Amino acid sequence: MEEQQNITLFDEIKNFEVPQLKSIADLNGVSVDMKIECEKSSQFPYKYLQIDNIRYKIPNSVIKQMKDILELNPKVRAFKVKKTGSGIKTTYTTIPIQ
Repeated sequence: MEEQQNITLFDEIKNFEVPQLKSIADLNGVSVDMKIECEKSSQFPYKYLQIDNIRYKIPNSVIKQMKDILELNPKVRAFKVKKTGSGIKTTYTTIPIQ
C-alpha cells in the first residue's frame, strides 16, 4: 500500500499541473498498434492515447471511421485525423496513411 505524504495545501497548489488534453487531430498520424486508454472517472468518459504525459482524445466518430476503413482495407496501419469546426459543430475526417 502506498504511503501518504504529509504536504501542505500550499505545496499542492504550487506543484499542481492541469492535465493536458488534446485531440488526436493534433498528431501527425497514429498507428493502429498504439495502446489506447479510457478515462472512466470523467463525467463524460472518453478514450485517449497518452504520449509524453499528454492525452490525445479519440472521439467515437473517429474510431467508427477507422473501423470502416479497416473493413475495406485491413492492411492500413496508420491514420491521420483532420478536425474542422469547433464545439458541437466539430467534424473529423480520418485519412489512411502509408
